[in-house]
Amino acid sequence: RRHPSVLLGGSLSHTLFCCPYLAMSEEGSAPAPAVPELSAHEKNKRSFRKFEFRGVDLERLLVMKEAQVFTMFNSRQRRARARGIKQKHIALTNRLRKVKVNVPVGEKPKCINTHLRNKIITPAMIGSVVGVYNGKVFNQVEVKPEMIGHYLGEFSITYKPVRHGRPGIGATHSSRFIPLK
Repeated sequence: RRHPSVLLGGSLSHTLFCCPYLAMSEEGSAPAPAVPELSAHEKNKRSFRKFEFRGVDLERLLVMKEAQVFTMFNSRQRRARARGIKQKHIALTNRLRKVKVNVPVGEKPKCINTHLRNKIITPAMIGSVVGVYNGKVFNQVEVKPEMIGHYLGEFSITYKPVRHGRPGIGATHSSRFIPLK
């Protein structure tokens, strides 16, 4: 795949200048190797869409340093990182990493409960199960690659959504005909 700015007529060198994380290898210094061409048989096979975050595939995201990953996030997340990482956030990431290591293949790791709704989801957290507190209970959230760059609190709603059109007691005259169970 080509970067969108190349498709719009920009040069590849301009693209790499604007998006330096696309040119980094796992070590972060040399350019990434070229992708080999596929044979006719491989092209005909049914392929699933590989997850990419801002043009970087998941395997490269997992080996990148966290500081490199944060350069790809939106400005709000970059600013939160620039202001410093709290010890509680580091401890949560370490607990998730530790629990994920001891899990047999094909099973989900144990749920880790947290009140840190403002923790930004990073690639190291993928595959973990986090119990995010919503003010009343811990809602279990399984972290997926599509959640990278979002906050944990976005996946644990803090209110009960309003259901309009349902009469309640004393709402209208028709409410007195609702059978009480």
